[in-house]
Amino acid sequence: MRYLLLLSWLLLGGSWAVAQAAPPRLDTLRLSYAEYDPAARFFSYCFDESRPPATAGRAASLWAAGRFRPLPRQDLLQAGYQPGRLWLRVAAVNTLPQRTHFLWNVYSFVDSATLYVQPGGRGPLRWVGAASSWAVATQRPFPARVLCLPFWLGGGERAVYYLRVENRCANWLLFTDITTTEGFLRYEQDYLGFTYWNWLLGLYLGSALVNGVLYLFLRDRILLWYGAYVVSITWVLLMEENLDAVLLPQAAYAAGWQLGQFGLLLLAQGCGLRILALFVRLRQGWPRLHRLSQWLSNGAIAYAGLYFVVARWAGPAALAGLMAGRAVLLWGLLLAGAGTLAAVVGRGRPAQRQLAALYAGTYLLFGWGAVELMLNYSGLVYIDFIKPNSLAWCLVAELILLSALLTERFRRALRQAAEQRLRRLREHEATSRRLIAAQDEEREALARELHDVLAPGLTALHLAWQGRLVRQALALAPPLLADTHAQTEALLRQLRHEVRAFSQVLLPHASGEPPPLPEALALLTETLSLAGEGPCIECQCEAAAAGVPLATQQAAYRIVAELLHNALRHAQAQRVRVEVHRMPTALYLLVADDGRGFDPHGPPPRSGGLGLRGVRARAGYLRGQVQVVSQPGQGTRVEVELPL
Repeated sequence: MRYLLLLSWLLLGGSWAVAQAAPPRLDTLRLSYAEYDPAARFFSYCFDESRPPATAGRAASLWAAGRFRPLPRQDLLQAGYQPGRLWLRVAAVNTLPQRTHFLWNVYSFVDSATLYVQPGGRGPLRWVGAASSWAVATQRPFPARVLCLPFWLGGGERAVYYLRVENRCANWLLFTDITTTEGFLRYEQDYLGFTYWNWLLGLYLGSALVNGVLYLFLRDRILLWYGAYVVSITWVLLMEENLDAVLLPQAAYAAGWQLGQFGLLLLAQGCGLRILALFVRLRQGWPRLHRLSQWLSNGAIAYAGLYFVVARWAGPAALAGLMAGRAVLLWGLLLAGAGTLAAVVGRGRPAQRQLAALYAGTYLLFGWGAVELMLNYSGLVYIDFIKPNSLAWCLVAELILLSALLTERFRRALRQAAEQRLRRLREHEATSRRLIAAQDEEREALARELHDVLAPGLTALHLAWQGRLVRQALALAPPLLADTHAQTEALLRQLRHEVRAFSQVLLPHASGEPPPLPEALALLTETLSLAGEGPCIECQCEAAAAGVPLATQQAAYRIVAELLHNALRHAQAQRVRVEVHRMPTALYLLVADDGRGFDPHGPPPRSGGLGLRGVRARAGYLRGQVQVVSQPGQGTRVEVELPL
């Protein structure tokens, strides 16, 4: 009995070993213009070590050894990380009556693909062609966004094809099929339309461009990070659909694949953390969490740069370590962002909790698309709910939602900026009011000192100089002394006049309530004209000007006095005209002279510059406008409008 059991075990074990060594049973791919049966299995695959020579004989020996296995899906190989080269095999027959041109298409990025054929399924294998995904579409044997290896097959002819695929990253998510050239071109012609890429791409790039333009005007850093985020995700999606081979130049295309899809996704996550920190205002109330988000963001960007530099020269073990570290960092950043939002929503201030809750929707969309992409490449599960992919549509929804959130953020920022400008304006008005009041007090004090102290002293000195004793002494003195006396008396008279005029400019009223504006200006011009040696001053002030507010009257008087002072001292004019008119909404002031003039757009004059600045300051305090019209040798005209 024991021998019978042993014999049965040997027979069953031997038959199991033979079954394992035998090549898998596969359907023959019947090539035609129509699509083939989706339930059939045509392709088989085998992973081989990179050390043995990659020859056609190696592929045949692997098939004979039973190393090939059917693809789990008809046109998809999802193996995750698997080092070594990949062999694909298919037995095909041309069901068309004529000799036909076919394409073996590889829809994923690979370092190289080499096609061999075994005519009739017997005999040695022959080399058919090779191509590399590192070249853009125009530089490939068959110019297309995907990697195509063309071959001919006669009408009714059978053949076995082997495809050798090299991929250093060894992260296998490979789509492949064989089609007629005409069928492939028809598919590619309609590809952008039925996958919606014709407007998805415009939406992505338009959003990035708008954010860049807004940043130039608003200088808000969140716009800069948002634009970089959209560009990174868009680049990932272009690589996923092989559109980068058509749209990008060779240098940018190669740089993108040197960095890799997950490298660009890492950059997008780094930008996303920056956007999150700025949007929920982590710096205010969460300084440690803000610093952590900054470190993680900088770390993601730095690791992506390290991978870009090192991956090309790294060996298999070092490259595997870099990829593992990148995967850990990707998952860590996703969890860190989710944890940050959860912490702010749970324990933040009310305003921050609201912002975090609103931003959580956009972060959820990004997380959904990113997790689906990473799971597909992990080899654990394949998710394909929607075309072109979930990440593309999640980005669309995220753009719409985040644009609405940023719009509300900008409105809030504009309201705060307007309130801040209004507050600064009020503070500036209060400061200007205090300064002008202090200047008026100083002017009044100085005018009273001139009127009460200096003017009486000069009058007494003038009277003493004209006294009886002085005249008797001059009668006995030589003629030269009499001339000196006359000059001194004229100087004292002029000095008394200037002190009186200056006192009148500083203070139009000696005591009590100030006179109305027409009376004050008439007294001012009369006082300035007493000397008889200066220019002729004409003053026309409407009586209605006395009805404007007192603050406006005082400002108008100071402005006219300052402009008259400038004209008398610096203009060297013959005539000065003053006009004051009350208009429905403003008080109009004009001071014009026919003096030497100056260039108002040139450097400020050495004298008189302070006076004009004072005029502009007083007018600006009342939100008035000042216009200076002057040319060298053609006089000066100053117009001031003070709103009522």
